[in-house]
Amino acid sequence: MKFAICQELFVDWDWEKQCNLIAEIGYKGIELAPFAFADRPSDISAEQRAAIRKTAEDRDLEIIGLHWLLAKTEGLHLTTNNTEIKKNTADYLIELGNLCADLGGDLMVFGSPFQRDIEEGMSAEQAYENAAEVFQNSLPAIAERGVRICMEPLTTKETNFINTCADAMKLIDMVQADNFVLHQDVKAMLGAETESIPELIQKYDTKVGHFHVNDSNLLGPGMGETDYHPIFKALKESRYRGWISVEVFDYEPGAELIARDSFRYMKDVWESV
Repeated sequence: MKFAICQELFVDWDWEKQCNLIAEIGYKGIELAPFAFADRPSDISAEQRAAIRKTAEDRDLEIIGLHWLLAKTEGLHLTTNNTEIKKNTADYLIELGNLCADLGGDLMVFGSPFQRDIEEGMSAEQAYENAAEVFQNSLPAIAERGVRICMEPLTTKETNFINTCADAMKLIDMVQADNFVLHQDVKAMLGAETESIPELIQKYDTKVGHFHVNDSNLLGPGMGETDYHPIFKALKESRYRGWISVEVFDYEPGAELIARDSFRYMKDVWESV
């Protein structure tokens, strides 16, 4: 299995320093938050994209893709009725797809809870239709660059749109695009699902395009109460062959400690199951 880490954890670290530590710990992949590099993808020149990619590759690291796709943006939304906003959102996703491919990645995780919330007075069915329209208008161009969008269920504490794997699969089935797949996140599954995580891994094992690891305490794997032995055992037994990527939301212990402890725990558990 290949382990990666989401790099926005390294607040105020320059890119070279991030890559040096991530590679030294033993990770093989880095997942980028676009806002960590520029306000918009178009602000990152072709030369800058090549340099970002080369810095990672020189350290035997792969930039696997992007997440937090609509974070820190204005005027973009997935489920709105506003035709112009839907078009702008689809166009922005295409921009991100080009950035992802230029950096060597092939996946984009769609979380962005605030930019997908169902507006007051809108039915859930209308929200699904609007979201499907945005993805249908962006995914073909993204596919041409060899990039997938992985739809991430989030808890009801974060958003009122797509809270379970079943919810995500409903939208995926509506869109009918080969490069639109399911994303699974441990924290989200702990907080939103009635089935166990191993059961969900088994149930959707042919649908999952990416997998995030963390804990309900917002720290990394092994830094909370979640036992990863049954989770990693289920992943080993499933048909999932993608990345396992660390995503945390509480940075207080410090980036290096979180990165090291998470990797050490994952490696030990993976080798023991």
